Amino acid sequence: MKLLKQVSSYAMVGGLGALLVLGLTGCEEKQQHKETNAFSEAAKKQGAFVVIEETAPGQYKIAEEYPSSTTRVILRELNGKERILSKEELDKLIAAEAKKIEANQSPLVNPEIHSGMSLGEVILASAAGAIIGSWLGNKLFNNPTYQQRRHQTFKNPSAYQRSVKSFQKAQTPKKSSNVKSGFFKKSAPSTKRSFFGFGG
Repeated sequence: MKLLKQVSSYAMVGGLGALLVLGLTGCEEKQQHKETNAFSEAAKKQGAFVVIEETAPGQYKIAEEYPSSTTRVILRELNGKERILSKEELDKLIAAEAKKIEANQSPLVNPEIHSGMSLGEVILASAAGAIIGSWLGNKLFNNPTYQQRRHQTFKNPSAYQRSVKSFQKAQTPKKSSNVKSGFFKKSAPSTKRSFFGFGG
């Protein structure tokens, strides 16, 4: 009888442990979902400035990402050169990735794919992707794999945390604002800045 009680006690502890692990996993997923919503909603309303760095031939990471009055994507190549990706380039990259997502051949939606992230995939994982690829929103933002991979596309954890905090702050309602979002939309004269945030 005592043995049965001991076994049942161990089973209870094991069950509680499993519930605790499931609870922690659920909390982590909810937190990732909350962070993803914060960046996507803020980006749609305000725009985003994203710096993507080539870390190896054909592989990329997000170096910096924060809210902006316009949406721009800067590509920092392996040779150190930086350039602004044009709207045409971005549209072409997004369209190519959309086909891969539809076929479930993108690491953004398929957890079985572990290859390095291409330029188009990293763009879609960035806040800029929430704007340019907004028509893919339902297939991406509610996908657990996308939420996890977005975190992994950043160059380091501190860059990810800076992005999360900046977009959460941007999502906080302001009393009055005359700034309107738009792709490659010019800023108002009083707030004109260069691409890297310095006054111009």
